[in-house]
Amino acid sequence: MLQYLHTMVRVGDLDAALNFYCDLLGLKEVRRIDNEGGRFTLVFLAAPGDVDLAAERSAPMVELTYNWDSEDYTGGRNFGHLAYRVDDIYAACAKLRDGGVTINRPPRDGRMAFVRSPDGISIELLQNGAALAPQEPWVSMQNTGAW
Repeated sequence: MLQYLHTMVRVGDLDAALNFYCDLLGLKEVRRIDNEGGRFTLVFLAAPGDVDLAAERSAPMVELTYNWDSEDYTGGRNFGHLAYRVDDIYAACAKLRDGGVTINRPPRDGRMAFVRSPDGISIELLQNGAALAPQEPWVSMQNTGAW
């Protein structure tokens, strides 16, 4: 038997990461483990539609790992991207943009966008179902940075 459990992402600022993943992206905190001996905090997050499953520990989750002693996490310890399906890609991108997040690859096609977390983790947003009709300001927006 093989079961996907979670993806771990190291974060340098837990408050900034929680603001991004929870307040702006919309994930929900499922559980938290503070390990004083190991000097780290683990925060498990799930998409709202997966929260009931996550309570049973069977839903895909993101594990934010925050080491209390400062470390610099660069691309060598990161990976490709996390992907989430959203009901309205334009509304999701607008909320992120209004929260100060750069839209690295705007949803010009009404289907796909990329942003980055405060720690540089690439996040892919995919429109649920068919692509939405193209609309401004997204159609005219250029890519920014790497995604």
